[in-house]
Amino acid sequence: MPTLEHAQHQFDLVVLGSGAAGFAAATTAACLGLKVLVVEKAAQFGGTSAISGGAVWLYGTDQARAAGAEDSPEAIRNYLRHVIGDGYDPALVDAFIEHGQRALRWLEQHSELRYALRPHSPDYYPDAPGATQFGRALEMVEYDGKRLGQRFKDLQMPPPGMLLFGGMMVNRVDIQHFLSMRRSPRSLWHCLKLMARYAADRLRHHRGTRLTTGNALIARLATSAFEHGAQLWLRSEALELIVERGVVSGVVVQREGRVERVRARGGVVCAMGGFAAGALAASYRPTQHGPHLSMSPPGNDGAALRLAQAVAAARGQGMAANFFWAPVSELRHANGERERFPHLVTDRAKPGVIAVTAGGRRFVNESDSYHHFVHTMFANGIDSCWLVCDATAMNRYGLGLARPKPVNNQALIDAGYLHRAPTAQALAQAIGADPQVFMQTLEQFNADARNGIDRAFGKGGNSYNRYMGDPQHTPNPCLAPLASPPFYAIRLHTGDLGSACGLVTNAQANVLNRDGQPIAGLYAVGNDMNSLMKGTYPGPGITLGPALTFGWLAANHIAARLQAPTTATENPACTTN
Repeated sequence: MPTLEHAQHQFDLVVLGSGAAGFAAATTAACLGLKVLVVEKAAQFGGTSAISGGAVWLYGTDQARAAGAEDSPEAIRNYLRHVIGDGYDPALVDAFIEHGQRALRWLEQHSELRYALRPHSPDYYPDAPGATQFGRALEMVEYDGKRLGQRFKDLQMPPPGMLLFGGMMVNRVDIQHFLSMRRSPRSLWHCLKLMARYAADRLRHHRGTRLTTGNALIARLATSAFEHGAQLWLRSEALELIVERGVVSGVVVQREGRVERVRARGGVVCAMGGFAAGALAASYRPTQHGPHLSMSPPGNDGAALRLAQAVAAARGQGMAANFFWAPVSELRHANGERERFPHLVTDRAKPGVIAVTAGGRRFVNESDSYHHFVHTMFANGIDSCWLVCDATAMNRYGLGLARPKPVNNQALIDAGYLHRAPTAQALAQAIGADPQVFMQTLEQFNADARNGIDRAFGKGGNSYNRYMGDPQHTPNPCLAPLASPPFYAIRLHTGDLGSACGLVTNAQANVLNRDGQPIAGLYAVGNDMNSLMKGTYPGPGITLGPALTFGWLAANHIAARLQAPTTATENPACTTN
């Protein structure tokens, strides 16, 4: 049994959770000279952010302005009004628009954080009013994990299916080079250099030290936080908030078999990743009969919602969706372990790939966003579906965990994850679909694909669709007939990347009670904060963009309350060289 320690720890700020939002708050506060503690339940830090794509979606960044991107506050407001609908919150949206680019600029000036503009990245609804073709999406600049020192081993490692050769990270650009390496000498050279560095890394490290995407995001913020004195407690669980005269002034933490009281002069920031992996999640999802697969780590079980009950905190209501949806496949290893793969960018939109129901019919534009894909599954009462391709698509792009040529995917077939058949009719029989219906589906799709127009669902019909396809394939980057045997299929389940519903806050990320009043000393960011997108998904990075913004705002607000000598708009002494 854990024992109660009478000694108390004193900090200016305690951050519960170690994802992007938590470290944005911790890094900002540490740079401002505050004494900061980050409490993480898991054995490694980074949470869902560490296995994410790492992209942020923000308005008016320095990177976008330098590239000449055309945008305006009114344009992004119009776009968000259109996508979010009745849930649109002007105060939160305005705070996000006004402070997002300021937060990124400040973090890039005072920490290791570095982002680059995606040269072409349409919003997910590119034909909606106020949408842009580029300028809002930024991607993480790669980072050397060795900069973390001994903490590198504690950084959450992405699942094996998201790595190459057992431990090599790749980003969006790298993936395109690997897909093109047999057709492009430039791509081949790019891939050879990556593999050479990875081989050298493995002589000294448990995995590659070249970090990309969300792993680089967490490593960059954490490196700066540690350099400015922030402490990190792993395997430590927040049990309850310390509340004195209605003010949150600390937290009780179970750590290494002891229960310890941790005082926080400025307050507590909840950044524990939401509740998608906990028992509470099922009551927030549409009713279904099959399994639902979340990519959230097991620790994301709704701890913030439980802790905040002590101060009557308000929870979000009336969301378009309570989660950020994504289709997910699952591999069952021989030892009983299960590996999940989110189908975000690598396969659904590619030529020669379609999704069909259990009966063998298409039901969706496969190249639309992952959130929209699963939303359509729920709308049609579909718990699981099949992602299907032919040999040409498999050899060129892969499918889920199955890699493109020359990788041998026989082990995935033996495990029952990947289905292969010599003919389309035989594949239908293998996956339990009606062969006649499936063949009719293929006949109709193939005829349209040859003409470059999907009359049924419009695959490849807008700029975002085409961006996700194969730019070297014409006339439509998303369409090609499924005609080359053998044929392949993978089962997709409804899944999510995390919860969207959370604690209601104001524009400073200060949690509100059920009467709409701020709760002194309590803040919520990331997936613990009720999403300003209200369960919609306007573009790439709409979780991490607000995470950085409101993490920065929370730290700034706390620093001001403590009458810090500087604010988050000026502190040249913290600048990282």
